[in-house]
Amino acid sequence: MSDLAYKRTNVYEKADESTMKAIFDYAEGYRKFIDGAKTEREACAFVEKAAKKQGYKPFAFGKKLKPGDKVYYNNRGKNIYLIRVGSGNIGEEGIRIVAAHIDSPRVDLKQVPLYESDGVALAKTHYYGGIRKYQWAAIPLALHGAVVRADGSVVEVAIGEDEADPVFYISDLLPHLAAKQNAKPLGEGLAGEDLNIWLGNIPYTVAEEEKDRTVKENLLHILHEKYGICEEDFLSAELSLVPAFKARDIGFDRGLMAAYGHDDRVCAYPACTALFDENPDKTVMVVLADKEEIGSEGSTGMQSAVFTDLIDALASSFGVSSAQVRAKSRCLSADVNAGYDPNFKDVCEPLNSTYLSCGAGITKFTGARGKSGSNDASAEFMGEIRRMFAAGGVIWQTGELGKVDAGGGGTVAKFIANMNIDTVDIGVPVISMHSPYEVISKADLYELYLAVRAFFK
Repeated sequence: MSDLAYKRTNVYEKADESTMKAIFDYAEGYRKFIDGAKTEREACAFVEKAAKKQGYKPFAFGKKLKPGDKVYYNNRGKNIYLIRVGSGNIGEEGIRIVAAHIDSPRVDLKQVPLYESDGVALAKTHYYGGIRKYQWAAIPLALHGAVVRADGSVVEVAIGEDEADPVFYISDLLPHLAAKQNAKPLGEGLAGEDLNIWLGNIPYTVAEEEKDRTVKENLLHILHEKYGICEEDFLSAELSLVPAFKARDIGFDRGLMAAYGHDDRVCAYPACTALFDENPDKTVMVVLADKEEIGSEGSTGMQSAVFTDLIDALASSFGVSSAQVRAKSRCLSADVNAGYDPNFKDVCEPLNSTYLSCGAGITKFTGARGKSGSNDASAEFMGEIRRMFAAGGVIWQTGELGKVDAGGGGTVAKFIANMNIDTVDIGVPVISMHSPYEVISKADLYELYLAVRAFFK
């Protein structure tokens, strides 16, 4: 093919021995992160700990920042900002921002969850984000989160990850009796109210009165003895069921990795590690946001005023206007895209899809159908990004989220772009996105890390 034509590059095809080692070594660090941070709370704590080791200090509003400062702002334990103040003029150069999200689709316990039915203790749930409900039945689940007791003390919960732990379960119907269920559309095979968690089956046998000999009563005693909580404490709890799977390599060549929560922690990890590995002249910020899967709402979502408050604090520290800083800033909205899947070609447009192992994927615009709900990056900013990546030797590609009328999806990009900040989406192609066990290429993960480093430079 002529050099004048565009062609994607397979990272593995081009990689030499040292590059292959770098790719696989980097993936091992990511494996520890993705297995150890299955909720936004855990991801936030993981990153805060890593930032402290890198010399980052807590930031408090009202504090004046100066060149060389490395600070972080932990927003309610579910959203974290990392800022490295450069030596350059923030009014002329703005901030280099990389924003990813650390929440993932899951199944949450309701506030009054516990009940018993026909000798089984169960819990009611409310799913979070865009899940395909049938995928969450008949798999091992782990319980993660926090319970705030009446006295204000907090009990951190993570049950089901250790091999010695019990796991939790959503039942499905056996095929022998599923004729009526099979006749339903796939999306209606299990309803939201069918996603009830199995918690126990042994009745309480200590009770003197027969009416207390229930499985739920036994469960309540176990919860009180082991964790010091009572049923009312669920009113002030955030408890989530996530897959109990560990990250595993896929295939004989081990070039792919499956895990829960690649969307979007596969972008959060490169954002942080690139920040820790670079010492840029420019001021840089990494945003790890919550609530992206439900519209980026609330005090810990990307629409929270905390983001602009921090930019205001930076601008004030150097005596320039926040509007001036935002106008000069640049942002990579680091979120995943749908990887091209040979099993489901009918929803993909081959020329404009992101392919596994062909590098970080730039998505110029997201949204649905007629680009609804999208940030559409300008041609000028796309050209700027091209030049950055060329200088950094980054292998990248471009793609949309499926065919024009097949569906679509959004990211945090539009909320940042609405603040007059040039923004474009970049991320890792994912297979089986939003499922309990997603798949990515280790090569794409590594190229995203290189892309963020190039952006910070």
